[in-house]
Amino acid sequence: MNNITYVSGRGMPLRGNDIDTDRIMPARFLKVVSFEGLEKHLFEDDRRTNREAHPFSDMRFNDASVMIVNANFGCGSSREHAPQGIVRAGYRALVGESFSEIFLGNSAVLGLPCFTADHDTIEKLQTLVEKAPETTIECNVETGEIKAGAMKFTASMPTPLRDAFVQGKWDPTLMLLDKFDEVRSVGKRLPYVAGF
Repeated sequence: MNNITYVSGRGMPLRGNDIDTDRIMPARFLKVVSFEGLEKHLFEDDRRTNREAHPFSDMRFNDASVMIVNANFGCGSSREHAPQGIVRAGYRALVGESFSEIFLGNSAVLGLPCFTADHDTIEKLQTLVEKAPETTIECNVETGEIKAGAMKFTASMPTPLRDAFVQGKWDPTLMLLDKFDEVRSVGKRLPYVAGF
């Protein structure tokens, strides 16, 4: 397990409130057996209808690893394909006004910290990155401090998620595998598991 205490990289501003998981990862791509290749379909329909204006089509943001979003990002269905595609596209953190609770949880178990800040701060950060895409954004998971050029602010994250990242306990599957002998021992004592 990896402790995640710090993330840095260039930013990609994605403006708009209530961007749901169907826009992030259209439903027709949920038929796959694995998550492999999902990054190619992020915002596919949005990019097709708004090719020139969509930030995912803007070459200036090709190497971004910190996505800057607005309010209620990841709302809608609970599909984990949305954060899977984001992580597979190389994003290591999201900074936004707010996130859907299910999206937040699905992101956390992939090691993708989601920081929140007020509307005005996010607006300033998006504008900064639009004007200077080369700006490095530094995110301190432990303290919530975010720096981008001369801009500096403190963002928040639910305490249990922050602690899980800092302590390296954000992946429940790896945590089970790490203690698999214990899991097997408990399973042998449970009649509804051992009886099958």
